[in-house]
Amino acid sequence: MPLLSTLARLEAVRAGRAQPLATVRHRHLSAEPLVFVPLTTAGEAGAPLGAMLGTNRHEPRIFVIPQPRDRDLRWRFLADLAVHVMAYVDAYADVVEPAERTETDPETGRKVKVEAELCVDAPQIVVPSRAGVEYVRLLGRSMRFRRTAEEDPENPYPAPTQVPLLGRWFTHLAERSRVPGSSMLLSATDLLGRHWATGQSNLEDQHLGALLGWIDPPEGLSGAEFALRVELARDADGQLEVPPAGPATDPAFDNKLLAPAIAKFDAARAADADDGGDTARFAERAIRRLVLSQMETAWWQTWAAVDLMRTLPPGERTEERWTRDRWSFTGHRDRVRAGEPPQPRRDDAVTAAQKLATRETEQVRLDAQEALDDPLVMAGRRFTGEAFAGEVTEVLMEWSEGKRPRPRPLVTVATEDRPQLADAGGGKVFRSLDGRQQAFEFVRYEEDGQLVLRVLDKMGAGREPVAGSVPEKGDRDCWTLFEHDARGGPKLPDPEHTPWTHGGPPGSATAPALDAVTDEDLL
Repeated sequence: MPLLSTLARLEAVRAGRAQPLATVRHRHLSAEPLVFVPLTTAGEAGAPLGAMLGTNRHEPRIFVIPQPRDRDLRWRFLADLAVHVMAYVDAYADVVEPAERTETDPETGRKVKVEAELCVDAPQIVVPSRAGVEYVRLLGRSMRFRRTAEEDPENPYPAPTQVPLLGRWFTHLAERSRVPGSSMLLSATDLLGRHWATGQSNLEDQHLGALLGWIDPPEGLSGAEFALRVELARDADGQLEVPPAGPATDPAFDNKLLAPAIAKFDAARAADADDGGDTARFAERAIRRLVLSQMETAWWQTWAAVDLMRTLPPGERTEERWTRDRWSFTGHRDRVRAGEPPQPRRDDAVTAAQKLATRETEQVRLDAQEALDDPLVMAGRRFTGEAFAGEVTEVLMEWSEGKRPRPRPLVTVATEDRPQLADAGGGKVFRSLDGRQQAFEFVRYEEDGQLVLRVLDKMGAGREPVAGSVPEKGDRDCWTLFEHDARGGPKLPDPEHTPWTHGGPPGSATAPALDAVTDEDLL
């Protein structure tokens, strides 16, 4: 944990309320995000119990399974869920704009720009907590391999048409959420935790009600007191006054309320089968009220988190990361429409390495961009010696040697920071010039502690620097020891050229067999 984050947590304990970690919003927030509050059945991985979703906080869609072990009821639940989620996803799929993307020419191996279409916007799903993101991944894994009646006419339990499609999209969103800076699938707790520091642990921050209590405690209570009440307070029947944000429910609710209600529903359904009554319908309504009571608190808390995030202005480079999300959404849309098979249970060696390299690259880029967008984040980098701010006290024009001398001005900077630069000089530092990275070479320390830097680029092709490309005396600026954009990783072979040391080409005799079917694959 960065030192400034630790100090902010200590200050939160002293002040009794959360302290800001950022001055801008570092994640994209859609105008109409889809809030999704799922619940799962205890004791069975991935078995859904209920869901609450919608883009309008006052008009949510509510789905409940009165008997989670009933296969037909499960498919009905998933089919209804797929209809509404896919309607939200499809609303973004056909609104496109022309764009250019960089591809590798298969013949020359060079990077070339090609015309393509890019979706103008992309869907965004917000769940209450990090466990909700994992549950979306689990649902996607369990649904994307289901066979429909068209694909397998002899299947005794065919899946509705849109269920495997929803599984593919849930899998894509869950995979994309592992890319640092992505905003297509967000958890409210991680979103708030990035921008505010509380006086509790990261694990305790996953309780959405407690986290909100630290950020905006009621009058007369500290964040710690209100968080403790939210986490532990129970009514006269032993039920939590503030139900957890899911997807798991409280054991006391399961044992004392839900299990007896499901037993009554089973008995009523058996009785109705004999005499044709309507008892099961009333028992189902009772279960629906119980499950709704566990979801509606998390529903309003998630919308409260969205409202809190809207109070922060977006960071300058937030939309750049959202554009990469739009490319990801457009690419998956094209794969689905092209009829490609669903994502495999286990990636081959090349794909896994590419995903890992992408996540590492995006993490480096995200760390740099957040610091450039936010003075509070940059202060943390300055504190650790990874950046420094100061005033230009002198500018001396010099030129490189050669037939065509290039400007190489020397800039003297007075700073109170202590950057991690070697006394002998030779290291590079960078600043942002009109959104582009400009490189400097650290030359030496002056006797009075000032730094002498040599400007290296972004000054034009002439003998005289372009106006504004060289700092002037009296200017205040910030330089970093880290680059502002991540470098690409090593080139990896095509999947069909994977060496045998990494499993051989997919489908070959040396390739490892697919992993066995687990409980996660079946609902």
